[in-house]
Amino acid sequence: MKIKTMAEVSSEDIHVEILFWVGCAGSFDARAQRVTKAFSKLLQKAGISFAILGNEEMCSGDPARRAGNEFIFQMLALQNINTLNMYGVKKIVTACPHCFNTLKNEYPELGGNYEVVHHTQFLQELLNSGKLKVQGGAFKGKKITYHDSCYLGRINNEYEAPRSLLNALDVDLSEMKRSKANGLCCGAGGAQMFKEDEAGNKKINIERAEDVINTGAQIVSANCPFCITMLTDGMKAKDKEDNVMIMDISEMILQDIQ
Repeated sequence: MKIKTMAEVSSEDIHVEILFWVGCAGSFDARAQRVTKAFSKLLQKAGISFAILGNEEMCSGDPARRAGNEFIFQMLALQNINTLNMYGVKKIVTACPHCFNTLKNEYPELGGNYEVVHHTQFLQELLNSGKLKVQGGAFKGKKITYHDSCYLGRINNEYEAPRSLLNALDVDLSEMKRSKANGLCCGAGGAQMFKEDEAGNKKINIERAEDVINTGAQIVSANCPFCITMLTDGMKAKDKEDNVMIMDISEMILQDIQ
C-alpha cells in the first residue's frame, strides 16, 4: 500500500495530519492486519495524509502494566515517547482501544502529551465532514449487534461514535442485554489475553458469544483486535463461526463505500 513511515516523511520534509499507531496486534496478528489495511484504505480514500512509525513503534506497554510489570511499561513508554517527540507528533489515531487508553491517559505522566483518537471516533469525524460517504446498502436489513470494548466504552466513556457509524450503514442494530456501561468484557483485558485460564466453570468469551447468539445477529461489530480474537474463538466453541461474522467497524465501512 506504500504507506510512508515517519522517518521517510521527516527526511522528505513532508507534513502529515496524523500518525497512525498500528499496535502489536495490528502489526503481527493476521486477523488484525486486515483491520489495519481496511482503516488505511479509508484514510487514503478520505485524502488524509498520515504515516506510521514502522519498526520504530514499540509495544505501548499496556499488557506489561496490566500484568504488574511497571518497569517494562515505563521502559517501553519512554522509548515510544522519545520517538514521538523526536518527530513532533501532535495527533495519533489507533484502531486498538488498549493503545488508545495507554497513549491518551497514561503517557502524559511520563511526558508524552498528544491528541489521541480511536479509529471509530476519527471515522465518525470523516463521515460528518463529508470526506467519507457511505452508500448504506451493503448491510441494509442485516441484523447486526455491537460489542463494546472495555477500554473504549466503560474506561473512556465512548459509546456514541461506533453506533453512529453503524447507523450510517443503515443496519438493523440489535443491542445485547449487556451493552454500553453494562457491557461484558470479552475476557482479554487486563493482560488476560496472554495468561492461562484460571479456575472456573465457563470462559468469559463463551459467555459473551452466547450474548451475541441470543440477539439473532448475523454480524457482530467490534472495535478492538483483542475482542475480535476472543469473539471468534467463542463462536468456534459454540459451532457458530459459519453463522455469525465478526467484523471491525472499519471493515464494514470500507465494504459499503466500494
